[in-house]
Amino acid sequence: MKKIIAISILILFLIHPLIYAQIKSQNNNIWLHYVGKNKVSKKTYLTLEATMRYANGFKEKQQYFVRPSVDYQVNKTLLASIGYTHYNTFVYGNPALNKRPIPENHLWVQTNFTHQIGAFRLTNRFRDENRWVGLATLKPNSSEYIIGDYAYRNRLRYMPMVTFPVLKHEKSTVINGFLGDEAFINIGKNAGATLFNQNRLILGLGYVISKKSQIQLSYIKQRIWNLTDTIEETNPTLRVSYLTNLDFTKN
Repeated sequence: MKKIIAISILILFLIHPLIYAQIKSQNNNIWLHYVGKNKVSKKTYLTLEATMRYANGFKEKQQYFVRPSVDYQVNKTLLASIGYTHYNTFVYGNPALNKRPIPENHLWVQTNFTHQIGAFRLTNRFRDENRWVGLATLKPNSSEYIIGDYAYRNRLRYMPMVTFPVLKHEKSTVINGFLGDEAFINIGKNAGATLFNQNRLILGLGYVISKKSQIQLSYIKQRIWNLTDTIEETNPTLRVSYLTNLDFTKN
């Protein structure tokens, strides 16, 4: 276990980008987030995740996505998933990353390794995303941008996360804390100019309403690099999450 923790901490420090874009900008984000995990058999879950994201308070739409998946509990520590995500990223910020709203579709596979070490739960999540990203091109004889085609890109995501109790009542956790970092790594021939597509430092608290539901409040420092590495965003982000965990195998 100690080796796992040491390796995770080492990767956490190594994944922070050392590349600097030409233009830097900042947006103050608010993300509204939902995750519903539904047990449908002894080892199988159907999960739906969705979010609506805003930039600079609620002034500008940043992005939304819908992400259904099928999850299989291979053993006590390993959860394997396959899923689909549909994104739409809006025009926001100054300078803006996009010329027009950009649709994006993903097919992805994921592994989630969880280890309990005393009161601490260590999770290492790996995801391989196959991305089809809309390309904005000028409409002939017009200043309007349209989505004329889609480009295939590949991205790896790695997130170590530590969760721990902050407040207990009668041996049950009422408030938990969590700390992690997620790196988005560009790979393949259409990867772009930077190794990193994004990086997110995550710190938050969760209030356990019941065994079936939880509310989380997170601070996220989001960094984004555009494809050509001409713009870098550093976005302080407040995320409000509602999590549900339902068991449909029980009568």
